[in-house]
Amino acid sequence: MKDIFKGELVRLSAVDPDELGKAYSVWTRDSELTRLMDASAMRLASAKTASSFFEKQLGDVTPMQYYFTIRALDDNRLLGDINLDVVNNWLGRNAFVGLAIGSREHWGKGYGTDAMKVMLRFAFTEINLNRVTLNVFEYNPRAIRSYEKAGFKHEGRLRGALLKDGKRYDMLYMGVLYDDWISSE
Repeated sequence: MKDIFKGELVRLSAVDPDELGKAYSVWTRDSELTRLMDASAMRLASAKTASSFFEKQLGDVTPMQYYFTIRALDDNRLLGDINLDVVNNWLGRNAFVGLAIGSREHWGKGYGTDAMKVMLRFAFTEINLNRVTLNVFEYNPRAIRSYEKAGFKHEGRLRGALLKDGKRYDMLYMGVLYDDWISSE
């Protein structure tokens, strides 16, 4: 049996709200990162505010929510975070996933793809989901390629959903089903 939380480049670990809060207060100073992660207007937060946010998130966690940090296998450095939220109820066995690699120096090195593959293994083998879905903005081709490498397929598009810098962009929906995932393993 494989270590369920270990990939080829990264491992998923428990969230330390203070550590992640400090990291987010630095990472979110990069407006490109915040635009890739979130459709809403950019907000800066202190380490204390971000830590309090994560503390509250983790305090309110239900059995339908899973939060992890992403760490490099070679030196255990914090790279980002990933979360899985089961939608509606367990009957449909569907969830949304969100992922962020915080620092530009770690972008484009395969960490996000590997973290997503680890999360999918967890989702399909540990919590027995049938579908994992995500949304991504059309102006993020690096993430789209990463998700495709992890096995996600394009499922839909919300045309003109985002307004950034005076231009409209589409929000793309991608998903992977258990049957697709298991046939690629």
